[in-house]
Amino acid sequence: MIQVLMIEDDLELAQIITEYLASQDIEVTNTDSPYNGLSMLNLKKYELVILDLTLPEIDGLEVIPKIREKSDIPIIISSARDDILDKVMGLERGADDYLPKPYNPRELQARIKAILKRTGGSEKKKEEEKKSDFILKEDDMQIIFKSETLNLTLAEYDILKLLIQRNGAVIAREDFIYASDHIEDDSSLKNIDVMISRIRTKISKIDNEKTYIKSVRGIGYQLV
Repeated sequence: MIQVLMIEDDLELAQIITEYLASQDIEVTNTDSPYNGLSMLNLKKYELVILDLTLPEIDGLEVIPKIREKSDIPIIISSARDDILDKVMGLERGADDYLPKPYNPRELQARIKAILKRTGGSEKKKEEEKKSDFILKEDDMQIIFKSETLNLTLAEYDILKLLIQRNGAVIAREDFIYASDHIEDDSSLKNIDVMISRIRTKISKIDNEKTYIKSVRGIGYQLV
């Protein structure tokens, strides 16, 4: 399923779009908070962002460059603002498309498919998954490494799952705590280091010729 993040404070509209796109094999995760949306991009690998402009906390036009600081993920602006300046600024700041409200969800779906086809988003994701030594089976809460199931605790599973989903991105130690329901909020960052060490040991029992989880000094870890 194509994974899309929507940042939209009109919850009724978000629900309509979410339900329609789900029927088209597109899973939408919506948040009405732009700051929460930026955090979510750090915690999960999405293929596209649908962004409203008139948002609480911060204007959508200010969100675009914040996304672009970290990612080249496609962005579709979905807004009732029809000022030509908003459209120009949105595209100049890095958005890929501008869809004025109101619109039919079918048109949004068509634009999503067109952008992903042009950028290779969905196919690129499948290709990356084929190349990976890790297979994530979320329904079973299992991770397969080189055809063998890793024996992980729930916290270790959450950590390795996030590393796989972020696919080479550097993840701060704090983000592992925020992303897991099985790591206490008051856990020290040292506890994350200990759990990473245990995961590395379990991986090395299958393949000890390569270090798959790299330490990034002063920040956290990345899967390589």
